[in-house]
Amino acid sequence: MEVENLIQSFSEFKDVKNIDRETMMNILEDVFKSVLEKKYEGVGDFNIIINVDKGDLEIWKNREVVEDGSVENDISQIALSDAQKIEDDYEVGEELSEQVSFESEFGRRQVLSIRQHLISRIHEQHRDVLIKRYESRIGEIVHGEVYQIWRNEILLTDDEGNDMSLPKSEQIPKDFFKKGESVRAVIKEVNIKNNKANIVLSRIAPEFIERLFEMEVPEVFDGIITIKKVVRNPGERAKVCVESYDDRIDPVGACVGMKGSRIHGIVRELRNENIDVVNFTENLQLLITRALSPAKITSVNIDDENGRAKVIMDADQVSLAIGRGGNNIALAGRLTGYEIDVFRDEASFEDDVAIDEFVDEIDGWILDALKGIGCDSARSVLEIDADDLVSRTDLEKETVEEVLKIFKSEFED
Repeated sequence: MEVENLIQSFSEFKDVKNIDRETMMNILEDVFKSVLEKKYEGVGDFNIIINVDKGDLEIWKNREVVEDGSVENDISQIALSDAQKIEDDYEVGEELSEQVSFESEFGRRQVLSIRQHLISRIHEQHRDVLIKRYESRIGEIVHGEVYQIWRNEILLTDDEGNDMSLPKSEQIPKDFFKKGESVRAVIKEVNIKNNKANIVLSRIAPEFIERLFEMEVPEVFDGIITIKKVVRNPGERAKVCVESYDDRIDPVGACVGMKGSRIHGIVRELRNENIDVVNFTENLQLLITRALSPAKITSVNIDDENGRAKVIMDADQVSLAIGRGGNNIALAGRLTGYEIDVFRDEASFEDDVAIDEFVDEIDGWILDALKGIGCDSARSVLEIDADDLVSRTDLEKETVEEVLKIFKSEFED
């Protein structure tokens, strides 16, 4: 390959990868020098002058002028008589710079090596630039177009054609995408995979909800309302704790919007994930009460030493507090940082039986498992679906069905 064509191909590659001219020059010089060093086993001093735009390449060999008969290496040294044939005023100890032709130094094998080496360096440079750029954007929302759908991940491209990955584990369970569709997600992490930049996106990270609120709620974007914490069960339910720095602004109302106008867009993006906006307070009892919404709480007793909260409420509020599949109480516990135990108000125990009364018929460890999810009476257990009881207590389905049968028989005429 002619040198002009070689340099021209490098220049075109530079434009594709958006690498600046100075960086390209440095890479080219390093590549040529490394090939020369390999050829001469590190002996010799060469200067490489490259004009990428014009396709010019000059190679200059620098040698020390020594006495005749004292040349030990003709790559780094030249005899005085030979130097004076080039210019008659050379003296011993001076350095002679001589331009050499590309063809004399590089054969076909070296040209292929240069090209492969350069392409490798360009890819590495592009990868490093890409990683640096996206590392500074971790936690930000990006848009990508779906171009390949696999079982375990979806591949997207950004506006510049860079690949991004949305793993199945980072997708909302109800997510379904088609090729060519635009997708929004946050940048979760950036790393190197198979010697390429691996930009991992997420739609289940709490930061995704935070960024969506910043886009939909001007007060959040401006910092008037701050998001203290986000906990979520992706695709099912999320709780967002917010605080307003302006007493005139209701943070919950501002985030929800008139008739839910602001939050509806976020809910649609999250595949109809239910979002509870909770007004933050330093009063832990009040915060727990708000976190368990829509259930109405009678009283809250805090055990700071063990990190637990005993919440008492009327019987008809227990199922609301626990929520479908235990989502509500689990998210409330994560939001407040306390393990929440739900108990029915003793005043509502009429026409009901405490589960401890069944100790002769049901093993104690089973009763403890039921108490652990806030069920301390027979009716409170019967109010919960069998499948929910299985998932929340980790009891066998046969065991749960037997327990329900015993409790039901207690209230039969």
